[in-house]
Amino acid sequence: MLTISPLITQLKDIIQQARNQAYRAVDAIQVQTYWQIGQHIVEFEQQGENRAQYGSKLLTQLSEQLTAEFGKGFDASNLRKMRLFYQTFPIRDALRPELSWTHYRRLLRVEDDSARQWYMNEAAEQNWSSRALDRQIGTLYYERLLVSQNKQAVSDEAKQQLIEQNKQLAPKGFVRDPMMLEFLGIGGIEKLLEADLEQALMDKLQDFLLELGKGFAFVARQQRVSTESKDFYIDLVFYNYLLKCFVLFELKTGELNHQDIGQMDMYVRMYDDLKRGPDDNPTVGIILCTNKDESIVRYSVLKDSEQLFASRYRLILPSEEELRQELEREKQQIAQLKKEQTKGE
Repeated sequence: MLTISPLITQLKDIIQQARNQAYRAVDAIQVQTYWQIGQHIVEFEQQGENRAQYGSKLLTQLSEQLTAEFGKGFDASNLRKMRLFYQTFPIRDALRPELSWTHYRRLLRVEDDSARQWYMNEAAEQNWSSRALDRQIGTLYYERLLVSQNKQAVSDEAKQQLIEQNKQLAPKGFVRDPMMLEFLGIGGIEKLLEADLEQALMDKLQDFLLELGKGFAFVARQQRVSTESKDFYIDLVFYNYLLKCFVLFELKTGELNHQDIGQMDMYVRMYDDLKRGPDDNPTVGIILCTNKDESIVRYSVLKDSEQLFASRYRLILPSEEELRQELEREKQQIAQLKKEQTKGE
């Protein structure tokens, strides 16, 4: 009997190498593009005092026009990072092509020039993932090496920690990275992932809420909210014009835990700070948790909004039980559909 195992192994290696090359190529182009954007913004601002004073208004205007033409990824916060990227790394040839935009975003938060340069070179030479780089910076690896009399022990410990943490990025991770999709201008992240139960459920839930007819207006899927140091992506965002408030949805697979609740509370607080208008009521968060045994729905309301939620929000928003039943019904329908598709193959 003819065995094709050696051929399969060879073909897998070829495909994996090609995908890795494609990923690195997009990374390199993204870094170069953002550096050039930062360069042009800085040079424009430096051409006159009035332009320099224009400051944040310039970034806001640029963001509006670039987003209208190229989609997400060019908001004022990101443009500000691109400007800082150029200012921090003014020599383009000194950039390490092995590193991604995520690497450089993390390096921008290192204040010491020598430390930043060391982390950049080590990340490139040691093939650190952005997660690994984040860990090394967070544990002050460079600083500990400087003051330690036993540098080898510090180095060995750091390498051992990375061995446990480091996992190769699967090829599909390239497709699932929202920041990469924004750069490429690929819209409809949810369409790329709709084969997943989680994304299919979000599709169904979105339709369910709009069909309720109780003031829900769709805002965004996978909406990014950013702090100075980190980006977060909210699964589903609506605005309820009857309540005059934003409503955030997060879908979790597996069992609901305190960390999930704390994360939603953080999203609600961030949304109030970053997106809520002067006439808007406090933001509401809703956590949808689904596992094979039971679906659970929890509202997340900040403490100073509890009275408003009890007296007014509950009259308009669907109850936890209504959402739970809808989640369970849609979950069963999707499971049945997948079962029928499997039979037909």
